[in-house]
Amino acid sequence: MAYLIKRTVNSAIILLLTVSFVFFAGRLIGDPALNMLGPGASDVALENLRRAAGLNDPILIQYFRYILNLLSGDFGISYRYGFSVLPSEKLSEIGQPVIEIVLERLPATFFLAGASMGFAVPLGVIMGVTAAANPRSIADRIVTVMSLAGVSIVQFWLGLMLIVFFAVHLGWLPTGGYGEWWHVILPALTLAARPIGRIAQVTRSAVLEELAKPYIMTARAKGLPPTRVVYLHSLRNAAIPIVTMIGDELSALLTGAILVEKIFAWPGIGLLIIDSLSRSDLPLIQASIIVVAALVVCVNLLVDIAYRLLNPRIRIGKKEA
Repeated sequence: MAYLIKRTVNSAIILLLTVSFVFFAGRLIGDPALNMLGPGASDVALENLRRAAGLNDPILIQYFRYILNLLSGDFGISYRYGFSVLPSEKLSEIGQPVIEIVLERLPATFFLAGASMGFAVPLGVIMGVTAAANPRSIADRIVTVMSLAGVSIVQFWLGLMLIVFFAVHLGWLPTGGYGEWWHVILPALTLAARPIGRIAQVTRSAVLEELAKPYIMTARAKGLPPTRVVYLHSLRNAAIPIVTMIGDELSALLTGAILVEKIFAWPGIGLLIIDSLSRSDLPLIQASIIVVAALVVCVNLLVDIAYRLLNPRIRIGKKEA
């Protein structure tokens, strides 16, 4: 219980720091009202927005009000997302709550991340175990080359090449879109390349280390089948670094899918961030970043809990012998 409480507090602190950075960064890049309404807004609209949003108050008052609003579920109002600018003092008349917009995009982001990890985890683990079970063999060399290629390849370029080959030349899959299961194949493969390579590398290293330990020699001396020795004994005991890498890659998928979503017109949070940047929609940018940061923090917290389940000897900040 102490382990879980400690990790939860650390996660809350990280999230608070992220929220603080997002808030103050939005104030340092210029006049928030001008950034939100654009240079074409009238002085009346700008002044009404500053007064209605409390932008004329001291910065610390704005900050604490922003934190309290977040705690109550109020992430702000989008003033440019699908609405015209009106010189109104009522925010509800000129915009839409940004949390509604972000939540509409979450299912698409979860679906893409889940499909990508659905490709990456089994393929990466199988490749890594195969290489570890056959060191210095042709299979080991093939896995090494493929994993290095997956880690090194640029996702933007890979996505374009997959579109050219499978969508343009072969016509098997659509170039983009969302709604059917086949729409997710190309973007999921694009995002899965790097996790496959990294998971394969970590699995190979961890399983090789376990296979060299005395208990594995004892299991082999007892005549246990090689498959059982590798998958049941060594892979289970090598699970902690593999779970760590899976958690890291899932976090990277949530934060690094912006360009891929743009390439494939995938309506997730990544594409929403690009759209909100192009519209200079500060509240929507802030809400999107905070939600993504919260998801990453939750993933890392779940990984920490998985550590505790996989190895009960783990304690806060150390491992017991």
